[in-house]
This record gives sequence, structure tokens and C-alpha cells, in this order.
Amino acid sequence: MSLWNLVSHMPPEEFSSLSTEFPRSLRCLLAEWLENQPWEFINGSDAFCISMASRMLSDMLDKLRSAAGSDGQQCQILQQVSNIENTFRRDPLRLVAVVRAVLDGEKAAVLKRDHHLPLSFHRRQEELKFSLGLQRLQHRVREIQALQEEGPGRDGAVQGPMAPRDLPTLILEAVKELEAAKQQVLKRIQIWKRQQQLAGNGAIFEENLAPLQKRCENLVEVYFQLQQQVMAASTELGPELLPRLLERFNEVLSSLVKSSFLVEKQPPQVLKTQTKFQASVRFLLGPRLLKAAPKPYMVRADMVTEKQARELELSNYNNTLSESTGEILHNTVALETNPTSGNCCANFKNVLLKKIKRCERKGSESVTEEKCAVLFSTNVTLTPSNISIHLQVLSLPIVVIVHGNQDNNAKATVLWDNAFSDIDRVPFVVAERVPWDKMCDTLNLKFMAEVQTTKGLLKEHYFFLAQKIFNDHSASPEDFQSRHVSWAQFNKEILPGRGFTFWQWFDGVLDLTKRCLKSYWSDRLIMGFISKQYVCKLLSMQPDGTFLLRFSDSEIGGVTIAYVMRGKDGSSQVENIQPFSAKDLSIRSLGDRIRDLGQLRNLYPNIPKDQAFGSHYNKEQTGKDGRGYVSTAIKMTVESERDQHPPSIMGAPPETPQPQMFNLPVLQHELHPENLQPMLASMCSPPTPFCPQPMPPGYPTVESSIMMVPDRLTPPFHSPSQMLSSPSLSHCQDPAFGTPGPFMPNHFLSGEVPQLLPAGPSAEPQDEEMPELSEFQLVGEASLPSPPRWMSPSMDQPSGSEWKQVVEMPQLSPFATLQQHSGYPDSTLSSWGLGDARWDDSIRPGHA
Repeated sequence: MSLWNLVSHMPPEEFSSLSTEFPRSLRCLLAEWLENQPWEFINGSDAFCISMASRMLSDMLDKLRSAAGSDGQQCQILQQVSNIENTFRRDPLRLVAVVRAVLDGEKAAVLKRDHHLPLSFHRRQEELKFSLGLQRLQHRVREIQALQEEGPGRDGAVQGPMAPRDLPTLILEAVKELEAAKQQVLKRIQIWKRQQQLAGNGAIFEENLAPLQKRCENLVEVYFQLQQQVMAASTELGPELLPRLLERFNEVLSSLVKSSFLVEKQPPQVLKTQTKFQASVRFLLGPRLLKAAPKPYMVRADMVTEKQARELELSNYNNTLSESTGEILHNTVALETNPTSGNCCANFKNVLLKKIKRCERKGSESVTEEKCAVLFSTNVTLTPSNISIHLQVLSLPIVVIVHGNQDNNAKATVLWDNAFSDIDRVPFVVAERVPWDKMCDTLNLKFMAEVQTTKGLLKEHYFFLAQKIFNDHSASPEDFQSRHVSWAQFNKEILPGRGFTFWQWFDGVLDLTKRCLKSYWSDRLIMGFISKQYVCKLLSMQPDGTFLLRFSDSEIGGVTIAYVMRGKDGSSQVENIQPFSAKDLSIRSLGDRIRDLGQLRNLYPNIPKDQAFGSHYNKEQTGKDGRGYVSTAIKMTVESERDQHPPSIMGAPPETPQPQMFNLPVLQHELHPENLQPMLASMCSPPTPFCPQPMPPGYPTVESSIMMVPDRLTPPFHSPSQMLSSPSLSHCQDPAFGTPGPFMPNHFLSGEVPQLLPAGPSAEPQDEEMPELSEFQLVGEASLPSPPRWMSPSMDQPSGSEWKQVVEMPQLSPFATLQQHSGYPDSTLSSWGLGDARWDDSIRPGHA
């Protein structure tokens, strides 16, 4: 955004004092053109400044005349143009001063209102400054050349009213201006590197290096022109001045060449061993300076520690690396120039860090706090001087991990270093404490970049995050603005009452929102960063069914629904549904879950839920699919204690009380009907009550279940008997009775000792003889006046002949002694219940 875009929307009265010599109407016509001229940097009165001012005056008059031709007030504008020309034609430097005062007044007004100027304005001003400096250098070269060819007094050798200068003085001024232009280029390269580092946290980054490469090439062209003039004036410079000038020339070229060797594409800043990665380096001055060689120049990549990087920095990258701290495969690539694009690059496409040698860590520093870097180096020969130079450049700091569970803490180290490091720092020193407002900017930048949304964090969110990281719920938002947050508070100290750090929790929110909640957050449907206590305060006075969405404070990567409900006595209570993870939301989306819950009516403060979330509902499939099957759907329900409903499992109807189950003894070859009485007594014992599992602590006693229901209501299957046992319990077939009974191995006959399976490997079982059971007592048919409890009331009671058929079974041979296998538990009936006690390894191989 330009300065004029801001100024044009401000009251004209604020700029009335600036319109005395330069009318406001002309400022409106010139608009952005005026601020795209180097008025601010023409500060002298020499020939160069006078010529630049005269040229800018002529350009302005042409611009105004062309604008007046399409304007309705043509006569008035042409009159003002004529006045400008008559006033400033003789003194164009005065016009420069007037326009500079107008722009300074506009900048002051914008700063007073916004406290900053647009970044694009600063960037454009920097470009204007360099462009003007380069033009001044070219003017100096022409002056020196004219002075050598024709002597003093012609073509700029005389600076206006000033006396002529000698050649050495003019050359010294030109070299000084060359060094100043070099510093501008180096500073711009440092700014590009810093912006590249901030892009690792999500900042906007202009990756295009073409403008920067053009700067370097233009400056090198002027460098060679000036150097040629200096060598031609060696006699006038003398034996003392010439060597000093040549030394300064060499230093300028060396700095430009070394600084123009850049890492265009950085390797991953969290790098896992045994993982391939890519990177590329670019030599901005390569197309201009590299001498053709029979073999291509090779660039090598090596891993260096923080200590090695610091030593290289202190030596100004003149020393060579003595030892690599890691083994990198495919680490040598040719430096090639593309004639089409004009780029000189080395692209590393299949690099792999095989292993890393850890260095000694300081204090309580963990592995994920250890920073290293990739060093790219090569040797090249420059033309036309045939100078051999060693080029080296470091990548951004890298944290090397060997396991995926280190990724979270490694990202915290990278985020902190990218956000709070200085441009001209010693590798890789970074502040231990930073202002909280800068931390807020960093978190907001990271959140928007990871989620890929234009909706960032709000001041209410910052307040909640400050309370969380500082563990202070009594301070006001203004109190936090002056505080500093430390690295330990960010990702070393465990949050009170939790098992994770602040960053681990925040990164979980990032991942959940990026994967499942991007559209909800972008539509501002998620309040998100808000405490449970403040939610209760907001919802307690709202109508029944009002709800909001917030990120779980006690779990990593969870979002929960808080809603208000009222009981029969009219009292209100705010409930928090157990948080949903990314896995939960992949099964059924958040919008569909909200649609399922009838308790939820209005999104806070008062938006009907269908109006707020209607666009996020998924279309439910109806009818039959292509194969003729009736479609089903997953529904979510939530029931609280206030509903006074009996507990249920997974949305099923309330559980029917279960009878106490038992284990039949092994049937011997002599079985009589009278032996059925002990069994029937056990079958008619009181049922075992069903006890639901308790909910995790921290949430109200609500039961969240997901049930699958057919999309259309269909008649149930008719069964001759009602199944009294829970569908979740497995059944086994009774060999003596036709009715299937539920299998519950935790019930036993009276007097029988249960054999529990120990945790872990069991001892080698010993072969035993199975003891014989005593004969059963006879029970008459009269003792069975009604169906047993394990039979459905709809079933007919077996007749006497049927009972006789049941008990008159063929004689069974006694069980043979079982071959026990190593690693299996003792397969006694008290442990395994009904069914064959023999294990067949041929049927279930390897099953323990």
C-alpha cells in the first residue's frame, strides 16, 4: 500500500499547512508518482543534484499536463502548472525541498494515527536510495573520465560555483560512494535472509532474487568502470595512494562475491536422520563473474555444529571446515548457470543425513535444543582477474531428530530462534526472554500460516494465552503487555496441573485446527482460546441450549462443546462435553455432531445453530445404495445425570438386568435328570447389576455415545425369544441344552475356586488328572413349575419326554489326559467355562 492510499482517506484539514506552495489539487493528480521519486535523497547542491532536480521538475510538468487533459477543470490545472514552472524553473532544488516537506508532513500524520508506515513504502524508499546512489556513482565515473581526457573546467569537472578539484580527490570521493553502495547491497541481502527466516514461522516472503541479483550486477559493472579509471590515473595517484585504493577495491569485490552466495531453498529446519531432503544454493554474481572451466564447479554440503558455525563466522568465512559433524549422502552437486533464466544454482535433490554426532550440551539443554546447520562451500575462479575465491554459506539453524516424538519440541526451538534472533548475530545466539507482545505476534503468525486462514488471534485470545503461560489469573490484559516470557515458560516448564508445556498444548491446537476445524475457525464459529471458568460466566445467564466451542484446556489437541441446560427446578448448569480429538472428528465431523445434539440450540450469543453451522453439515445418504443395502448413519448422543435416564452403552436402550452366569461341570458318562437341580439353582440366582464406567475427571458426568442407526426406520427382526444378555457379551452354545447362554467366565459354581490369568507370561503348566465329580441328585419334573430364568417366557417348557431325551445322552468316554503346551494357561473349566476343554493348535495356531 502506498502512502497516498492512506493520506487520501484522511481529512484534508490536517494538511492545510502543506498546501501553501504546492496545491492539494496537484497532489491528488500526482498521487503515487510523487512518492516514487527520490526527493528525500537529493541533499546536495552539486552538479549531479541540480541535474536530477531539473529532470524531476520536467517529468512533473509533463505528468500534470497529461492529467489535466482528462480532467474537467483543465483551465485551472493548467494555470497551476504554469505557476509551478515559473516558480521553480530557475531553482529546481527549491522544488525538491517543498515536495520533501509535503511528504514528510503526510508521513507524520500517518505515523500519528497508525504508529507505522506501510512496509511497501519503506521498501520502495530503499530502492530509490540505492538507485540514486548508483546514478551518482555513474556520474562520478563520467566526471573522472572527462577530467582525464580534457582536463579541468569541462563536463562536470567544475561543481557549479565551486572551484575545480584535482583527480585524486574526485577518485577518493567515488571510492567512498562505491563502498556506501556496497553496504546498501549487503544490508539488502541481510534483510532478504532475515525475511527468509521469518518465513519459517509463516511470514510473507518475497522469494524472487532477480531484483537483488540485478543490483549486484549493476554495482559490479560500475566497480569495473571505476577500477579502470583508477588504473589509468596511476601516475597522478602516486605510489602511496594507488596501493591503498586497490586494496579497498579488492575488499569491495570480495564482500560482494561472498555475500551473493546464498541458500535459495533452505533444508528442513527440523531434520530427521535417514530422511531425504532438498536444498539449493545460488550465486548471484555467477553469470557475470564465473570463468568458463573445463569441469563444472562443485558445491559440497556438510553438517556443522553451533560451535563450528561460530568459528566460521568469526573468521569471516575465510577458514575451511576441518571435520563434519554428520554423515551426509549425495552431498556434492555441480554449480551450473541456466542461460535461459540467467541463474547460477546448485540443486541438492536427494540429500540424506545418515547419522549425526552429538556435541556436549550445556546445562539442562536437551537434544531438541541443540542447533546445527548445513555448510555449503565451493571454490571458484572469477573473471576477468582470474582470482580464485572460496565461497561458503550457512543454512538456517537445524534441529536434528532421530524419532518422530521429538518433532514437537524441535519445532519449538526452531520457532523461538526464527522469531527472536537478530540479523547480525553470532551463530546461533538468541534471547532467553522476549516481550510478551512479540510472542503474541509470533503465535498469531504461526497460527495463521499453519491453519492457512486470514482470521488471526484476537486480544481476548492473547489474554487467555497470557493467563496460561504466566499462570496468573488476577492480572489485567494491560499488565501482561509489559511482561517478558522466557524460553523455559514457553517449552521447558510443565504447566501447573498438567503433563505438558505451553507450546506442546498450543501445537496440539494448531494441528487439530489445521486438520479438522479450518473452515469453522475461518467463519469465526469457534471461540477457541477461552477458559472453562469464563465460559461458565458467559453461558450461565443465557437461554437454555446456548453453546460455544472452545479448545480443551486439559488435553492436547481437543475441542469441546460447552452448553447451558436447566433442570426441573429452573437452576442452570454449564456442561462441557468430553473433548473431540482429530480422530473423533474424522469419524463424524463437528458440524454433524452439533446437528445430532438436540440440547444445542443457539451458538453464543444468539445465532441459531442451523444458521451458523448449516453450511458445514454433510448430506445424509438416504434410501438404498447401489447394491440394494439400506444406508446407515452414525449419530452422536449426550445424556447427563439431569435427564434421569438409566445408563446405556453406545446409544443402545437401557440394559436388561443380567442373570448370574455360571459354568457347568464336565458331563460324565452317567448323567441323570436329578443332577439338574444345582444347575437350575444357579441359573435362578439374583441378576448382577450393570455398572457404567466412570467418566474421566474434569468433566461433568455426561455420557457421550455414538450409535449407528438405519437411515430409514425399518421393522425389527422377529425372534422367538427375547435375548436377555447384552449384545456386547459373547455367547457359547450349551452342549446339553438347545438354548444359547451368555459366556461369563468370571462366575463359578459354589465352592469352586476361580483361576485367574496372571499378567505377563505364565508358568509352565503341569499335567494333571481331572478329578471325578460326584453323582448328581435326582430332581423330579414337579420341581420345574415355570420356565427357568435363562429361558424366554415365550418358550414352551420342555415336556418330560424332552427332558428324558436331553439327559439320556450316549455314554461319553472320560476326558483323556491333556497334553499341555508351553506358554498356554491351565485350561481348566473353572477358567474357560463351557465347551471343549481341549485346545487344538492346528485350528488356532499361535493363539495365547
